Amino acid sequence: MLFICLRCLKTLTFDCFYGFNYKFKNYINIKTFITQIIKYKTFWILILWIIIITSFSLFGAWYARKFNKADALIALYVSFVLISNIIAYKIVAFDLGFTTIFATSATLVFSVTFLLTDIVNEKFGKKETQKMIFIAFITQVAVALFILIAIQLPSAPFWHDQEAFSKILGFAPRIMIASWIAFLISENLDAYIFSWFKKKTKGKHLWLRNIFSSIPSMLIDTIIFVTIAFYNVQPLMPLIIGVVVIKWAVGIIDVPFMYFNRWVMAK
Repeated sequence: MLFICLRCLKTLTFDCFYGFNYKFKNYINIKTFITQIIKYKTFWILILWIIIITSFSLFGAWYARKFNKADALIALYVSFVLISNIIAYKIVAFDLGFTTIFATSATLVFSVTFLLTDIVNEKFGKKETQKMIFIAFITQVAVALFILIAIQLPSAPFWHDQEAFSKILGFAPRIMIASWIAFLISENLDAYIFSWFKKKTKGKHLWLRNIFSSIPSMLIDTIIFVTIAFYNVQPLMPLIIGVVVIKWAVGIIDVPFMYFNRWVMAK
């Protein structure tokens, strides 16, 4: 009897230890996985980006439904365009885990302007969309002029950040010209293609006009901007590839946002 009890105790102890060890190993694996996710800053930036875009685009859609005006969407559109111009100076590395691609820091922000263009086009038509593009263009010129004036104003004797201020906000003329040319061509092309698809499909297949208006427009915008702005300054192909990949990814991710926003506007 004593032998049987000792045998059972040994088996129970082994099973408990093995079970605990197995669970502990699983815990370690899960913890390692979570640690790896936390380590990738790009992952959390993308999550934050999705939350911000969802919040602002839904606000614009809600405003359009409530007041039947594109005011909020135009304001958001202009804001995103201006922010893109200011932060485009920085070139960043997007660590995707399996590879790293390079693009301007404005890529994630400016890509959303194509979503806003499509939302306004869907609700208010091509004419209102082109008006919004024109307003954004004039605003860009105004901001560039006022920043230039601010840079040229004499600094206070106790303020020592003039060089940094000028370097970050003092857009090189070629970058401004590149941005404006790319903006006018790509955004108007997006508005035209979206409207054309809507007529051809008689208002059906929203995903089709959303993707096939944004994808070519994003490609043209990137090629024009990067070529004019960074020719003989930065390597063009890595930048073009990086920006296009991110913009196209955003263009595809935008599809459910587009349907959700249309639902909110039609509710």
